[in-house]
Amino acid sequence: MSLSIYGDLREAILAGQYRPGDQLVETALASQFGISRTPVREALRRLEQDGLIERGTRGMQVSRRSPEQILEIYEVRVVLETAAARTAAQRRTDLDLVRLEQLHEAMRSASVDDEKLVANTNRRFHEIVWAMSHNKTLVDMLVRLNTHLIRFPETTLTRGDRWEKVLVEHEQLIAAIKAGDVDEAGRIAEEHMIGARNVRLQMYADQDAQGF
Repeated sequence: MSLSIYGDLREAILAGQYRPGDQLVETALASQFGISRTPVREALRRLEQDGLIERGTRGMQVSRRSPEQILEIYEVRVVLETAAARTAAQRRTDLDLVRLEQLHEAMRSASVDDEKLVANTNRRFHEIVWAMSHNKTLVDMLVRLNTHLIRFPETTLTRGDRWEKVLVEHEQLIAAIKAGDVDEAGRIAEEHMIGARNVRLQMYADQDAQGF
């Protein structure tokens, strides 16, 4: 049962049903789910380990978002994405390339007005690059880290000309991986993620200025 409530609460947090700073009270959750407090306590412990909730002055609460958190997440992701791209250039298979090129074509035909579609295809592109590294530990770390970014539901891809830049950078990354150019693949991946970080920080600043 603890696995069930953990999954339900995790999905609710990622979907924005619980907002940053919202309290998560053991007794209230136990009553809501019709279970004892023990599985609720275990679920909250796991969510805290995931970084999705934190201890506040009045107990457990959904983790607050801040520019510092964005910087921390991207600082690590830049390193991991760079490592994944470099390793993909070394270990990729012909089938890997076919899958990546097919998805890139799907991205090129996607309308930037469809935020959900562009976000999903972009996420899938990165997941394929991760898989091309054929390094399970690296993939697991990236999947876990990406969970934190899901809590920022607003996509960076529809901001200004970001989508056009992403398509160009993805095409360049494919070419570098295909050529087995480890250094170029790493450079492109690093610059790509730094660009995403900068857009994300600007979006946060704009929202903060508007009082969101």
